[in-house]
Amino acid sequence: MVSLSAVVGVAAVAFGMVMTPGPNMMYLVSRSLTQGRAAGMMSLSGVVTGFALYVLATAAGLSLVFVAVPELFWTVKLLGAAYLLWLAWGMVRRTKNAFSPDLTMPHHSPRRLYVMGITTCLLNPKIALMYGALLPQFVRAGSGPTTVQLVELGLVQIAVATLVNATWVLLAAQVARWLHRSPRAERGVRWSTAGLLTWFAVHLGLARAAA
Repeated sequence: MVSLSAVVGVAAVAFGMVMTPGPNMMYLVSRSLTQGRAAGMMSLSGVVTGFALYVLATAAGLSLVFVAVPELFWTVKLLGAAYLLWLAWGMVRRTKNAFSPDLTMPHHSPRRLYVMGITTCLLNPKIALMYGALLPQFVRAGSGPTTVQLVELGLVQIAVATLVNATWVLLAAQVARWLHRSPRAERGVRWSTAGLLTWFAVHLGLARAAA
């Protein structure tokens, strides 16, 4: 079992990282703004599932595979960049107020939201590299099998990321109630969100496996 100091260390680093806007955060905020709190939470459950899959894969050595096989890393990250661009296009192409309670607006089903959350997370291979670079630093000899320690530390990161992202979802849902009454603010937020998603797509597309 990992030590308390290792848990605190991973939690502190995880908090600092999750407070920095990234593709997952922007996707969750965009879902919460356009479809409400429940949709944001369902999307978050998908993102958390993606985190868990990456933790298990990292314990099995996936981060080393990404470094050893650059072609695989490039394929995944380019798919991820394209996916973020698709999300950005979905934000700017709307002609109606995206935050209006108008029932004629297309809403994604809970199942699709969950799948989109997993997709957003898994198409960012930098997460696997982050796990591969961060978690082993807190593994200690004599504290149990390395794989078990990696999974335990990964669960700490997931817990922190879940709490912080859930807070962003709740805040975004509250903001959406105001935005649907202000067309000008709605357009500004919608285009800003699309711009950030585009920036993250470019940033992910330029990422290197050795980062």
